[in-house]
Amino acid sequence: MGASAENETIETVPVDALRALQLARLKTVIARAYERVPHYRERFAAAQVHPDDLGHLDDLEKFPFTTKEDLRATYPFGMFAVPMEEIVRIHASSGTTGKPTVVGYTKGDLEIWAGLMARSIRVAGGRAGDKIHNALGYGLFTGGLGYHYGGEHLGAAVIPVSGGFTGRQVQLIQDFRPDILASTPSYALTIADAFAREGLDARECSLRIGIFGAEPWSETMRAEIEQRMGIKALDHYGLSEVMGPGVAQECGEARDGLTIWEDHFFPEIVDPGTGRVLDEGEHGELVLTTLTKEGMPVIRYRTRDLTRLLPATSRPMRRMDRVKGRSDDMMIIRGVNVFPTQIETVLAREARVAPHYRLELRRPAHLDELDVVVEARANEGEAAQSEIARSLEHLIKEFVGVTTIVRVVAPGTIERSEGKARRVVDLRPKS
Repeated sequence: MGASAENETIETVPVDALRALQLARLKTVIARAYERVPHYRERFAAAQVHPDDLGHLDDLEKFPFTTKEDLRATYPFGMFAVPMEEIVRIHASSGTTGKPTVVGYTKGDLEIWAGLMARSIRVAGGRAGDKIHNALGYGLFTGGLGYHYGGEHLGAAVIPVSGGFTGRQVQLIQDFRPDILASTPSYALTIADAFAREGLDARECSLRIGIFGAEPWSETMRAEIEQRMGIKALDHYGLSEVMGPGVAQECGEARDGLTIWEDHFFPEIVDPGTGRVLDEGEHGELVLTTLTKEGMPVIRYRTRDLTRLLPATSRPMRRMDRVKGRSDDMMIIRGVNVFPTQIETVLAREARVAPHYRLELRRPAHLDELDVVVEARANEGEAAQSEIARSLEHLIKEFVGVTTIVRVVAPGTIERSEGKARRVVDLRPKS
């Protein structure tokens, strides 16, 4: 069945039929990985498990995890399951913390990807004939091209602006009158700031929907974007190691979590420390297995994203809660686990500060300390800035449980993001 036909029928199939489809596809992809990728054959053997051991969906727990370290260890093409002549596209992560993780796609993979992105845009409220202002990065990053081909597959007109040159973004939104904005949530606020600098009200522009992903964001940031831009802001989830964008999408009507496209991705939630599979509704780390990838099947990939699975509602697929952070973004401040989104939620309680902030980790002596640098919405005097800082320090202690030093800075001080926002700066001495 092609991607277009699936998009028309899979969202209404009975749950039992979806589970049967998942099991059939899971058996195929496990066997494919074992037969064609030496890494998986070695890992399965070490775990004393074989593709024939998969009789039920629950049996997936027997198979070993795949991690980002595995992808780096097989760099560049060791995880590919087809000859190179069948690979028609290669993407890669930025590799800022080591070797980049490389992903290869067959022609069939790209067709499925475009179909899933079209499904995601449609579920968000997009339609054929819409114009999509695509402010996600093009190139090795999967975001820009994922939305691009998904929009075209849907029948929308894609405006491939990419990130950066924010003043030009404002001009093109004014001139081309797009219906949908695709970007990171932090960059949407950067665009809103640019509108204000031009003396324009972003709420009066043509945009009606924003589809945002690639970084964790909070409900308070959603409210800020919607209030400042006059759009419906919706959450989207994907990651390059599994496919790119197009793994899960928040429905424009329900706004009750992101529906995972379970006909192509099998989700699990595990305890980040032990790897034990958790029950539906429990918070933990999202693990994904691709069910239809040809070029590079991925078995039980540990995403490091922290969320929970929720029961299906309007569709047979389960939903995932908003990602609250990443296990590798978690800060431990004097024994307390802290995520940037927790700080962001508290900052939103203070109307005099903007949603632009930076968290600085320091170790002046033996213990880690956290500084919170946040912009004021308007130019404040020194006394007012000190009063706001004291108020926020109290709120963070009350709601997050950690002692921080808050510094309130003038508007425009904190560097704006044109892609994924860099929230945490580690200033601790290197060991």
